[in-house]
Amino acid sequence: MNFDPAPLFAASLIPYLLFLHWLRKSEALPLMAERGFQLTLLFVAVTIGAAIAALRCCSAELVEIDWLHGGAEAFLTLSNTVLVIGLLYPTPKKG
Repeated sequence: MNFDPAPLFAASLIPYLLFLHWLRKSEALPLMAERGFQLTLLFVAVTIGAAIAALRCCSAELVEIDWLHGGAEAFLTLSNTVLVIGLLYPTPKKG
């Protein structure tokens, strides 16, 4: 039985976007931590782009092309770093 997880992946963006909306409205976290969660969307976008590039230029899965996979994962590291810095060194939100 073949199961395509792509629709579930796309559907998972809806609750995450709702979470980001709630996070912004509630002001529950410092701004830098909020930015870390927002950067996770950048990671998702870069990973999707890298996966498409891997298929088109190399006829391979993203996981098979180390430099492309590593480049995409760097954005996850960036978002996690910003999130942790925001939680460890909170700054007040302005305006």
